[in-house]
Amino acid sequence: SNPLHREVHQDMEQPLCHYFIASSHNTYLSGDQLLSQSRAEMYARVLQAGCRCVEVDCWDGPDGEPMVHHGYTLTSKILFRDVAETINKYAFIKNEFPVILSIENHCSIQQQKKIAQYLKEIFGDKLDLSSVSTGDPRQLPSPLDLKGKILVKV
Repeated sequence: SNPLHREVHQDMEQPLCHYFIASSHNTYLSGDQLLSQSRAEMYARVLQAGCRCVEVDCWDGPDGEPMVHHGYTLTSKILFRDVAETINKYAFIKNEFPVILSIENHCSIQQQKKIAQYLKEIFGDKLDLSSVSTGDPRQLPSPLDLKGKILVKV
């Protein structure tokens, strides 16, 4: 493997929407989307492989704890908190460019508040809470501006 391929040589100062972003669908699944196991470690694997956008399907769980799983299937369930902690641990090991959490939200307001609490507690200053109010995509920050940041897309 050529070590030069691990470095970024492109201009990373353009608005975020100017880039192709390596994304993962059903990131939490270790196999097929009907019967397989949901595992927090899958986030560690894809983030270290260079993925910068991961999917988190959130559903109401027992005891007020939001769960991550593929809805209406027989896939196993994992705690949202465990997923967030895994992402926090592995997000920036291989590179510093932003990680986008693509959250598919099926939770009640009560458990959505719990998700927001975990996002703030676990990611701390890494969580980008700035909002982009303009409809002009040229005003979006660049990957360079967002180094080390976790973005939430719902």
